[in-house]
Amino acid sequence: MSTATAYVPRPPDACWRVFIDPKVLAAWLPGLRTMAVIASNPDGTPSEIQFEFAGSRIYSLVYTYDHAAREVRWEPRLGKLDAVRGSAKFDAFDEGTRMSYTFEPTGGSRWDQDPSQEVLDAFSRWMLRR
Repeated sequence: MSTATAYVPRPPDACWRVFIDPKVLAAWLPGLRTMAVIASNPDGTPSEIQFEFAGSRIYSLVYTYDHAAREVRWEPRLGKLDAVRGSAKFDAFDEGTRMSYTFEPTGGSRWDQDPSQEVLDAFSRWMLRR
């Protein structure tokens, strides 16, 4: 498992809301071709999302949220080996947000490189344009 952190010069609540909003994922998540919300929680946050990334990588992730801590965790849908698990957390830091992102390939999944820093950089750029 790897963990990367980045500073985002936006309030933590704003970063949190954007990160958990599936409607904007395709606008900032590198390599994402398509995504579909499979199931949602009563509060409207997605509980399962299916992703298709470049290179024909397709998998479904199940999400859990700690809204008070501004932390989200994801796990592969049961039985899916070629996927990832991880988390993102948004903490107040200086005048903005310290974002922590963890990434761990699961089962037999193979990744040419760890995308953590690329994800953080893409998210930070997206937030700067908002």
